[in-house]
Amino acid sequence: MKKLDTTYLGLKLKNPIVVASSGLTNSVDKIRGLEEAGAGAVVLKSLFEEQINGEVTHLIAKDPQNSYPEAEDYIRNYTRQNTVAAHLDLLRTVKAEVSIPVIASINAVSANEWTGFAKDFEQAGADALELNIFYVPTARNEKPDEIEQLYIDVLKKVKAEVSIPVSVKIGFYFTNLISFAEKLMANGAAAVTMFNRFYEPDINIDKLELTASEVFSSPADIRRSLRWVGLISAALPKLEIAASTGVHDGEAVIKQLLAGAKVVQVCSAIYINGAQVIDGMVKDVEKFMRKWNFNTIEDFRGRLSYAQIEDPQMYERAQFMKYFSNKG
Repeated sequence: MKKLDTTYLGLKLKNPIVVASSGLTNSVDKIRGLEEAGAGAVVLKSLFEEQINGEVTHLIAKDPQNSYPEAEDYIRNYTRQNTVAAHLDLLRTVKAEVSIPVIASINAVSANEWTGFAKDFEQAGADALELNIFYVPTARNEKPDEIEQLYIDVLKKVKAEVSIPVSVKIGFYFTNLISFAEKLMANGAAAVTMFNRFYEPDINIDKLELTASEVFSSPADIRRSLRWVGLISAALPKLEIAASTGVHDGEAVIKQLLAGAKVVQVCSAIYINGAQVIDGMVKDVEKFMRKWNFNTIEDFRGRLSYAQIEDPQMYERAQFMKYFSNKG
């Protein structure tokens, strides 16, 4: 029997497959089903700062009497407290019902005072905390270091509130991802999740209107993260990596582990194929380990990272010219 157990954020997982924060993890019944399907851990449905602020704005605009400063403050505090209370109730119930690690999640766009709620998640029993941060710069005078500092400020604010491990889920729109990951680690991040998947716009040319693009990832999306998992795991071996986006089968899990990921996060594959896809992933990893006579995950983790392969340029290469120059 091959050993698939691993550790992530100081937690013991029976395997490296983590269900990402989503609608899949917003109820006790769903999470219990994911545990039964074989998940190693789950990331709880996020507490969305943007959603909370949107609800506050809607309530204030709905009634002119709410436009007074005192009324606005009351609505803002009431909405936040009730939204957080619902998340805390879910967390407490889930922790009482399942045995796998439960990671709380905060979807942040600023370092405002609401990040103090992170302490409530710790007290409610969260095993760790994932900060899901995605900021879209829209002003041409915003500088890259100012944008990076926003992420750092959120992380530092939360780290000042909690003692449980904290990971940061980021996108790939950074000038130097390795440098940025190192800054996150220097400011207390125990791990990074690469990469988050957010709303992306599309255009309907028949109706001449802006619409939402495809919500789910595809297997091809693994290419976005695989390069950076291999590079960052080699450059920052003490920083744990959760590989996310494009993990649809056991082969993708194996690839990310070979590149140096500590765990993988799965979401779209479960939406598309059901929770049974987790068992298929586990069996594929076991089959791979038997084939190569690996007894544990650590026997092959990072075996094909940037630091381990003979030709590091395979990770560095950015152009197709060399490949296509020999094609007819």
